Amino acid sequence: MDYSRIKRTLFVSVFMNFVFISLQKKQEVLLDMVASGAELGWLTSPVEHGWEIGQRAVNGSLLYNYYICNVEEREQDNWLRTTFIQRNPTASRVFVELQFVVRDCNSFNVDSLTCKETFNLYASEADADIGTAFRKGQFRKVATIAPDEISSLGEMKMNIETKVVDNLSHKGFYLAFQDIGACVAIYSVRVYYKTCPATVKSLAKFPETVAGGENQALREVTGSCVSNAVSEDQPRIYCTTDGEWVVPMSQCQCIPGFEAMNDACQECQPGFFKPSVSSETCKPCPENTQPSGSGAISCTCKDGFYRAPEDPETADCSGLPSAPQDLVATTAQTSIGRLQLSWKPSADTGGRSDIRYTVVCERCEGRACQPCGEKVRFDPSNTDLKETRVTVSDLEPYLNYTFTVEARSGVSQFSNKRATNSIITALPYTSPIKVTAMYVVDRSSTSLSLQWSVSHLSKPVATRYELMFRKKENDEEITGKVTTYTVLVLEKNSVQISDLSPSTVYLFKVQALSPEGNPGSYSLEKEFSTLPEASQKTGNTAVILGAVIGGGVMLFIVVVVLLLRKRRRNSHTRRGPEDTYFSSPDQLKPLKTYVDPHTYEDPNTAVLKFASEIHPSHITKQKVIGAGEFGEVYRGILKVSSRKETAVAIKTLKPGYTEKQRQDFLSEASIMGQFSHQNIIRLEGVVTKFKHAMIITEYMENGALDKYLKDHDGEMSSFQLVGMLRGIAAGMKYLSDMSYVHRDLAARNILVNSNLECKVSDFGLSRVLEDDPEGTYTTSGGKIPIRWTAPEAIAYRKFTSASDVWSFGIVMWEVMAFGERPYWDMSNHEVMKAINEAFRLPAPMDCPSAVYQLMLQCWLQDRSKRPRFGDIVSIIDKLLKSPDSLKAIADFDPRVSIRLPSTSGSDGSPFRSVAEWLESIKMSQYSENFSKAGIIGMEQVLQMKSEDIHNIGVHLPGHLKRIAYSILGLKDQTSTLSVFAV
Repeated sequence: MDYSRIKRTLFVSVFMNFVFISLQKKQEVLLDMVASGAELGWLTSPVEHGWEIGQRAVNGSLLYNYYICNVEEREQDNWLRTTFIQRNPTASRVFVELQFVVRDCNSFNVDSLTCKETFNLYASEADADIGTAFRKGQFRKVATIAPDEISSLGEMKMNIETKVVDNLSHKGFYLAFQDIGACVAIYSVRVYYKTCPATVKSLAKFPETVAGGENQALREVTGSCVSNAVSEDQPRIYCTTDGEWVVPMSQCQCIPGFEAMNDACQECQPGFFKPSVSSETCKPCPENTQPSGSGAISCTCKDGFYRAPEDPETADCSGLPSAPQDLVATTAQTSIGRLQLSWKPSADTGGRSDIRYTVVCERCEGRACQPCGEKVRFDPSNTDLKETRVTVSDLEPYLNYTFTVEARSGVSQFSNKRATNSIITALPYTSPIKVTAMYVVDRSSTSLSLQWSVSHLSKPVATRYELMFRKKENDEEITGKVTTYTVLVLEKNSVQISDLSPSTVYLFKVQALSPEGNPGSYSLEKEFSTLPEASQKTGNTAVILGAVIGGGVMLFIVVVVLLLRKRRRNSHTRRGPEDTYFSSPDQLKPLKTYVDPHTYEDPNTAVLKFASEIHPSHITKQKVIGAGEFGEVYRGILKVSSRKETAVAIKTLKPGYTEKQRQDFLSEASIMGQFSHQNIIRLEGVVTKFKHAMIITEYMENGALDKYLKDHDGEMSSFQLVGMLRGIAAGMKYLSDMSYVHRDLAARNILVNSNLECKVSDFGLSRVLEDDPEGTYTTSGGKIPIRWTAPEAIAYRKFTSASDVWSFGIVMWEVMAFGERPYWDMSNHEVMKAINEAFRLPAPMDCPSAVYQLMLQCWLQDRSKRPRFGDIVSIIDKLLKSPDSLKAIADFDPRVSIRLPSTSGSDGSPFRSVAEWLESIKMSQYSENFSKAGIIGMEQVLQMKSEDIHNIGVHLPGHLKRIAYSILGLKDQTSTLSVFAV
């Protein structure tokens, strides 16, 4: 067979349909065989009968290729070496793209051929061009090149392969192609490395960066803010091995007077302003302000208009309120010394809603007036009134009073003008004094001592009383006989009447006389009797004895009732405490469906239906343990007669609440009262019928789960942590079975008791997240905790049990990371963008692979594919029953998983001290340990091994590993991982 003809055919026919691939990503080319368009001067070995060079003109360009087809000869070892390829010092990984044709060995009709259909790619590094010196032993094999399609005679098929040459460290390198008996032609060799192109993201500029190699999958790059933009932290971003930017952090924001536009900060236009560093756009100047110039940070108020000190620069300027209208004083006919002032609100509020009223009282005798002083009382107050009425009491009759009502707002302090309305009124002493009660103080067989009270509130000048009494005749109702009254005029409200008959009933009535002698109305006639003469003492003894006997009978009845109730409770079967981790979910299956308390027309009805009322006297507050949106939270004791003392948590409603706040506060009790599960916080009851509303729940000694985990970092095994997750999952399964969606499942809303049993709490999403002001993302319809919320719930507000499953996956990550903040210091916007680009949180340190795989299942984009809580409980149960399944650890990258700082400082470390480094990894408590051990410089830290860390006093496994992995990150050499194995 004519192999020379086969060779020519091999490379000539392919050029007719030869197409080069267009580049889609940023690549820096080091060698391009086709683009060179000239002799490449590559070295062949052997020189004779080895690789040959061919050429052909295509579209006016001369294209070269290398080919070989020594299939008729045995033991081929033909080498083709490139010229020296200069390497970018930062590019440790390059890509070799080959376009080639390989002939099918079956197409050769010759016996005993040692034909091959593959060839090999080799590489050799050097710091200088060695020219024609060629030694095979200096090359290391990169890959065996095998075609996807082989060509037959007359039908040539082009193959494209890309191989990676990694871990390059010298100034340059050579590539070599070894043929061991194939019929192959190489048409194109492109050598390039990938870069992340220079870009601007979130107003931060990042330079073009060479993509990392296999030892650095994500290369952290620091950037700088564009002109007129600032950031609290230096902007950072990661460059992937594919030349793509991912996970930007520390967003830049435009300075005051500038807004973001087209990746730059531009001045606000005239008539617009921006007062602070933010990502907001410039806003038009508010009402009643003067037009601003370019780049304004505020708009000044017009004359006669002001802003209150607490008003933001974005608020409208306000005018002064007008005086209150239609001031009226009304005297109460049934009360002495009291009147009510009422008025209509100011017609002009000046554009403000914080109008308050102040009432000033003056008393006038003749022409002399003076302040009323503290003697006069105002209800509710005479200052800072929101309502347009006030009750004034303890006024004196026959005096003229001047009441002045002033309207004030937050800007009244900036002007001397006062918005007042006054009224003069006299308080006559026209209300009669009425006797309200008469009773016996003491009695004997011949005397009665009486006393009575009156209705007036102020002290009259000289009140006298007229008392009338007579003996009651037995037949007066039949005969109509009239008995003459005895009349006494008294100077005080008590009297002792003597010389009466024993065992006789007397009728009494009394009236009060005004200082002028005008009588008031008589009291109701009352009957009082004298004691029998001989049995006065006996009567007293009988009364006492009767009281003792009656009290004994009542005590006996109470004891019997309590014993019956206790016996009834003891007759109920009691289930013993179930195992925290392995209780049967079937025993805890809900028998009802959750009812939304907001569906009730009267929310108070829901509270009464689902929660027990507790009297405040049964509750003792001990100390404050926290604060919520509605008020303080106390630890306390609940003592009910039928139960022993119980430690409880007491949520209170702070004073000054509105009715809506009270309903929102109690709605959580209406929700909790419907649940009964060992992993759901238990509601003891509520206080609603008294002034201070309270919610009483069981007390959880170890508090919130996230804080507990941070305080015990590294102190618990994976088995214990997964056991805690089992309890949370069981509680969420119960809620899901009741068709209840939590919407705010996070470690901060899980409480832990003394047995490390976890219970779901905090039902309802209306609260502000106290531990993190940036923890929520405001949308139409409320606030969403972005870091814990499923993407469909953020985008479309679709909260379902599946979105709770997503949140449970985040809780799993928090637990296995000992309370680490999800997504670290990324902003809400960055978190949403990363999730939508398929980024998921990496496995925490020492996290079992099976647990991390369950997390990833919870974070599936398609909510229908996520596991249900019943499935999650079953999976966790299997893991706990087979502890060996938790031994396989998920892959862990310390530079990503614990967010270690950049290590690209000029001296190999950006830290100025050991204390600064320890603070960055939240291990400041060991600063003294390092100092006592004489480790005062970062160069000493970089030399430490696992046993060194242990010897200075770091004994907790979690802390030991965190410090060790941080040192590993500083060294940036994963090959030293074994040094820090714990």
